[in-house]
Amino acid sequence: MHWLELLILSVAALALIPLLVLFVGTLLSLDPGRAHAAASAALPLLADPAVSPDGLLRIRVAGMDFRARVANLRGRGDGVILLHGWPQTSASWQPVMTELARLGYRVAAFDQRGYSPGARPTGIAAYALEQLVADVIGIADALGFDRFHLAGHDWGAAVGWSVLIARPDRILSWSALSIAHPAAFGEALRRDADQRRRSRYIQFFRLPFLPELLLGFNRNQLMRRVMYRHMPAEHVAEYRRMLAEPGALTAVLNWYRAMVTRQSPWPREPVKQPVLFIWGNRDPAAGRRAVELQRDYIRGYYRYVELDAGHWLLECEPAAVLRELTAHIAAHSLA
Repeated sequence: MHWLELLILSVAALALIPLLVLFVGTLLSLDPGRAHAAASAALPLLADPAVSPDGLLRIRVAGMDFRARVANLRGRGDGVILLHGWPQTSASWQPVMTELARLGYRVAAFDQRGYSPGARPTGIAAYALEQLVADVIGIADALGFDRFHLAGHDWGAAVGWSVLIARPDRILSWSALSIAHPAAFGEALRRDADQRRRSRYIQFFRLPFLPELLLGFNRNQLMRRVMYRHMPAEHVAEYRRMLAEPGALTAVLNWYRAMVTRQSPWPREPVKQPVLFIWGNRDPAAGRRAVELQRDYIRGYYRYVELDAGHWLLECEPAAVLRELTAHIAAHSLA
């Protein structure tokens, strides 16, 4: 073999070593026994007449079982649905759920598509935004919430805005944390260099295979150091159990892979329902320009709250979020 060919093969082999290390480290981090899926499958179904009005259960929608937390389901207050962000579960909303239930509301937060072991279809198209919107409406129907209050953080906010646009007849009030109206965000992504810089991670998450290797390596080491360090240990334990399921990390990354590109049209319909928007001015992912632009897409009541905070508002600014959220829901309740 010519020395140049040997050199090329040696360099290629050396380049493959880090990928091999990532692959093995990620594979060893998985739970082949699927303990989280087994525990989720053992939860009672909402349709069971003996199901508790508080705690964990399964809600069946379109042939899939969503793992959900509920509180005060037998109460008489308005219904409230809470949408978690990436890469979390409904656990992120637990403190808010407790307070809303104490105030008399019927509350549900569910692990969304890909996060629930029983609602984890394969293929990128299964995670398109219209599918995520349909899940929210299906959950509301299953709970008997004709009209309801909706709140979401991060990706949960992106889904919630889309629910508001697609089904305004179902929404009493909307509370978005961190992520602005999708048309405003899309416009900022096209025209604002700062937002493009903040969103560069999205292009990485849309790549095949490599994000799974990097984020899954050594029991989600990178996620533990960068994202989960802000969060309660018991919540992180649940997030990691979920992500240890084979296929789970791919499923939650498919949310990014299924999202429309900057060249695609974003829904531009102005919303007329009451809107609360809370944003942290030190958020590394969501810049100010989208926040400013979203005023063009809101025609009804709008309250904007800017906090001296980063992205993880539920964990880092719980008192402010709870105060604003409960006041907003109370001001626009049917009761």
